[in-house]
Order: sequence, then structure tokens, then C-alpha cells
Amino acid sequence: MTLWDLKQGTSATVESFCTALQSEYRTRLSELGFHPGEHIACVLSPSLGAPKLYRVNNTVYSLDDSVASLITVA
Repeated sequence: MTLWDLKQGTSATVESFCTALQSEYRTRLSELGFHPGEHIACVLSPSLGAPKLYRVNNTVYSLDDSVASLITVA
């Protein structure tokens, strides 16, 4: 399952990044807290494919499907 698959109000733990994700994105996402083992919650999932909002620690980030679909969670 990917981060993009999370529904509003659910949470998961990051497992890994897909190999298709560019190393620059991996580095930046890790700096923001999106690293393997981190607990992430989907706090808002708007309709029509708009970016979703995810809570990592005490911060909320917006990710669109092109990035969130490349982060594997469990």
C-alpha cells in the first residue's frame, strides 16, 4: 500500500521509498520526517485528486499523488 492509498483519519508506518522516486525527493522527504519507521496520519483527503494533507510528528504537509504514491506504507 502507498501513502496515497491512506484514507482520511487513518494512519500507517513508512516502510520504504519506491526506486522511481528521485534521490533529491528521498532526501528532502527524509529531512521532513517521511522516513522508514515513521508514523504518518492522513488528516485531509479532498476530492477530485487534490493533494492530501499528512501529519508527521506535529507538522502537517501536503503531498500530491505523484510523490505520495511512491512512498510504501504498512
